[in-house]
Amino acid sequence: MKKEYRLLGIAWYRPEQYEMMRALSVDADKMAPTYEAWLANVNKTVVEMRRAGMVGRRVDVELGELLAWCSQRGLPLDGGARSTYAAENINTKGLD
Repeated sequence: MKKEYRLLGIAWYRPEQYEMMRALSVDADKMAPTYEAWLANVNKTVVEMRRAGMVGRRVDVELGELLAWCSQRGLPLDGGARSTYAAENINTKGLD
């Protein structure tokens, strides 16, 4: 029997943009302090997701595009917006 997985988008930040992403985010205090710390956390989360029957698909996040997306929707740049952006773009900006 084939095991079924639930596919979820994971906002995947660019190393050179992470510091600016944090600076512009209203929830910066909830974000990892460095790209390297974020990467370690997200890799751990991906493993935990798989154990729970979910598959995370990396969704490329270009900061300028995300800011425009938030502006068009009247949303603050926060975790909810980043997650929604990833979910909405899983098929067009997915990296895996």
